[in-house]
Amino acid sequence: MKKVTVLGGCGAVGSIAVKALANHDLFSNVVVADIDIDRAKSLTDNIKSNKMSSEYVNAEDIKSVKQVIKGSDIVLNCVGPFYKSVKTILNAVIEEKIDYVDVCDDVDVTLEILDWDQKAKDANITALIGMGSSPGATNLLAKYAADALLDTTESIDIFHAHGGEPIEGAGVIGHRFHCMTIDIPMYLNGKIEYVKYFEPDGIALRQTFDFPVLGNNIILYPYPHPEQITLPKYIKTNQVTNKGTVIPSEYYDLTRDICKLGFYDKNPLDVKGQKIVPYDFAIAFILRERDRILKETNFGQQRGCCSVVVKGIKNDAKQEYRFHMASRSQALGEGTGIPAAAGTILMALGKINKKGVFPPEGCVDPLEFMGVIPQIMKLDSSKTDGQSFGGILVQHIDVNGKMTEMNLGI
Repeated sequence: MKKVTVLGGCGAVGSIAVKALANHDLFSNVVVADIDIDRAKSLTDNIKSNKMSSEYVNAEDIKSVKQVIKGSDIVLNCVGPFYKSVKTILNAVIEEKIDYVDVCDDVDVTLEILDWDQKAKDANITALIGMGSSPGATNLLAKYAADALLDTTESIDIFHAHGGEPIEGAGVIGHRFHCMTIDIPMYLNGKIEYVKYFEPDGIALRQTFDFPVLGNNIILYPYPHPEQITLPKYIKTNQVTNKGTVIPSEYYDLTRDICKLGFYDKNPLDVKGQKIVPYDFAIAFILRERDRILKETNFGQQRGCCSVVVKGIKNDAKQEYRFHMASRSQALGEGTGIPAAAGTILMALGKINKKGVFPPEGCVDPLEFMGVIPQIMKLDSSKTDGQSFGGILVQHIDVNGKMTEMNLGI
């Protein structure tokens, strides 16, 4: 029986992971650690299990993190934005010599913490980073396709869209600004190229994609996720891209346009004798307008989908495989929290035991991951209505363009 501490455990992602872990017999103690202690206590009270407990933590204070994780067998980190907090948390975990899982989706800080591989080895721990939806499940589905379905892999393209979550915080908007303003890596023609979101090279990579559940011809934009950096290290291929958006499009367009105007700037302006920070104004304005847009578009229930498209050669013929992880009743939280819980469960089972810092494709068996997902869904009786995360839809497109659905038992 294991003790797991979930940092950011009452957030949109963390709360989903907490519920999955609390329902699993592997864990005798599940700690919900969050800066919002009242919300953490509310979550643990609602789960109604004697294995649950809640603790306060400041994820940017290493002493606070070390205090709350002490005695844990595994730490699951769901505290975003990761470019602000993950180094502090991973430092604490290494010093306390505790195995670790996170859902870090920031490529810039991912490159930094991958360089801590030797530090983790010296501490004799496993640090599985980016074990969410994208990155996470996307990496493992791509690896499965490359290893089991194709002789040669030509390209891996990752597409994601979600929206309508009941609550969206300032940190989420700030993260989108971050993604739109940093250099975005894409693995093109066998090498890493950096593009800029608002410049011609980034604009040229925009495209549309047809998602199950969400609809067709959804416009996608370059995203600075880690898959473009990590997948080519483990899979020989010519291309890895990552593109996404937030729905409804009217909401994403507003965020994009405000960012393009420079309102992400955190330097205060003097406005009629008052100091106004453009960033703070932009966040407040976008959040206010979000409610209006969701209402005017009759958006309805939150939903999301993450898809992996892998193209290559099998028996001298071109093949294409599409993996879709779609949800009709959850979006960001469920799509990310369930893979995070799966990675934590596999680590508790001893299935992930390489020492060091790894992306999912570096230390997780894709088949074992795909086997755990249905188990998690069966543990949660609320998923029996068929309107939620239903596993992974797999489509095969042959050399003649004929599409068929495959049953991989996931």
